[in-house]
Amino acid sequence: MDEALLWGLVGGSSLVLGGLLALALPIQRRSLGLVMAFGSGILISAVSYELVGEALNTTTGGKGVGLGLAAGTVVFLAGDGVIDRLGGEKRKHSGGGQAEGSPLAIVLGIILDGIPESIVIGLTVLQGQAGAALIVAVFISNIPEAIAATSGLTASGWKPIHVVALWTGVTTVAGVSAVAGYAAFDTASPDTLAFVLAFAGGALLTMLADTMMPEAFEHGGKLVGAFTTLGFAVGIALTAL
Repeated sequence: MDEALLWGLVGGSSLVLGGLLALALPIQRRSLGLVMAFGSGILISAVSYELVGEALNTTTGGKGVGLGLAAGTVVFLAGDGVIDRLGGEKRKHSGGGQAEGSPLAIVLGIILDGIPESIVIGLTVLQGQAGAALIVAVFISNIPEAIAATSGLTASGWKPIHVVALWTGVTTVAGVSAVAGYAAFDTASPDTLAFVLAFAGGALLTMLADTMMPEAFEHGGKLVGAFTTLGFAVGIALTAL
């Protein structure tokens, strides 16, 4: 359980790093978009091999995998829709606009995006081996997310100390979520684990298509495809290692 907490905090800690980078350095949107594309590629690899692929290997006949993917997609879309109506729609946009929404909605939206991946980190520890590709994917993908959101939040009037407090809190939630994933499924059946892995995969893939990839394409230009493929290749290499 301590290991699950550790890796959950490691994955989430890059939110603090990204926030500090955005506060300290002028970061061009093009660079941000390319980093987002790279992180998206790694996450797609992690969804393919460490989540859905592992779900198929965990259960017999693929029971529950399709249902898990569908459920993860529907739950994420429903939660995201509620948060958008509360005012958190632009929580990851780098160009400002967050002032139009409530701070609570922004925080809830960021937590919604991060909980599935943190729970699965706990699951990988439970299965005897923390997934390196998944942890690296989460760590890298969090950096551009935090940079984009921090840039927008500061443009909307947030004080630096409040931004750092936000990312510190979300990192703590990531660690707790990893512990929850470890504890909740300690005695779960293979079919249940397969469903949860696929559920997280569906939620993460939906999040990528809904938030990270459009932002990457908007700012990264024509190199977005190459950087996404590069990230995917790095993810495969990490899984193979």
